[in-house]
Amino acid sequence: MGAMRRRTTLAFLIAAVLTATGCAASPPAPTPSATTGSATPTPSPTPTPTPTDPVAALSLEQRVGQLFMVGTDVSSATPATLAAITDRHAGSIFLHGRTTAGTAAVASVVAQFTSLAPASPVPDGAGPTGGVRLWVATDQEGGEVQVLRGPGFSDMPYAIRQADLPDDQLRAQAGQWGSELAAAGVDMNLAPVADIVTSQATRFDNPPIGALGRQYGYDGPTVQAKAGAFAAGMRGAGILPVFKHFPGLGHVTANTDTTANVVDTTVTPQSPDVTIYGALTGAGPSAIMVSTAFYQNIDASAPAVFSPTVVALARREIGPDGVIMSDDLSAAAAAKPWAPADRAILALSAGVDLVLVSADPTVFAPMYDAVLAKAQSDPAFAKIVDAAATRIVHAKLASR
Repeated sequence: MGAMRRRTTLAFLIAAVLTATGCAASPPAPTPSATTGSATPTPSPTPTPTPTDPVAALSLEQRVGQLFMVGTDVSSATPATLAAITDRHAGSIFLHGRTTAGTAAVASVVAQFTSLAPASPVPDGAGPTGGVRLWVATDQEGGEVQVLRGPGFSDMPYAIRQADLPDDQLRAQAGQWGSELAAAGVDMNLAPVADIVTSQATRFDNPPIGALGRQYGYDGPTVQAKAGAFAAGMRGAGILPVFKHFPGLGHVTANTDTTANVVDTTVTPQSPDVTIYGALTGAGPSAIMVSTAFYQNIDASAPAVFSPTVVALARREIGPDGVIMSDDLSAAAAAKPWAPADRAILALSAGVDLVLVSADPTVFAPMYDAVLAKAQSDPAFAKIVDAAATRIVHAKLASR
């Protein structure tokens, strides 16, 4: 009797332990159906979809194409730029020149490009760009730097006059200007200028910025507030703003578009001209454009766009996932001492993600071919291409 009691007690304890730990001897019986009385199977949980890497479906050729923004005449689709998409997978275009034809005319030109590279929700490898949409950019700063005019586009004042508006009014006004861009099919504005000009008294000694009224002010806090308000308005209209020209063109005495070997002797890594970018890009999605000038106090050995030291500072300001682009490397006098192929490889090797080929699209082909060949033969450079393409594609999807 004692032995039987002990066996019964032991069996009870084992059952209790199994129940407490969830290790039941057999699964629970199916629940009878209310209508048929038969057992209804327990439904299986719906599997969670595996996230798709939007870059994984792209070929190397398509990834290299994502690294270029190629210019077209704003008044008519440039044949070389159409071929850049169909033949070499160019992932972005830039509307170059000036037009007064208005919204409908610009939208018609843009449609000729976007129809070549249809975007799908998840890139599937189809089409020249693998289902990744084009970025369509232009320069719509205001004043003398306003590409798009005519019916549907406001007459934008110079940046220095925009700065007269209170921040909230400037943000609202920029939102309207951004909506006008969006209506024409543009989704990226290479603006606002974040350069800090030395002083009002010497502004005309600064040909690329101060002499043209492109500056928002003469000190860091003012430029940050006003350029930030402009960018916020653009962003609210679905336009990605690009802050330029890192690490600053506000102190130079020549224009890099028309003069080679332009040297800045003022800016240091700690200057407001540099550190302003962290606050500006931290406020929302945006990109940074790097200049083609030399910076004596940062890296005197190479133009900023070819300098790993300067581009690393830009990366510090925008973060690991932000897009860094070059100023024009197709026709600018500052870039002419280097062959087109070398310009592209040097910029990408320095850490630039997106190479701007705006004024002369005919140099894109040798640039692309050189980058592709190097990526095919150099595994380290191929990783640079992959990282840049990843940042660009993710930025495009985030701002869709």
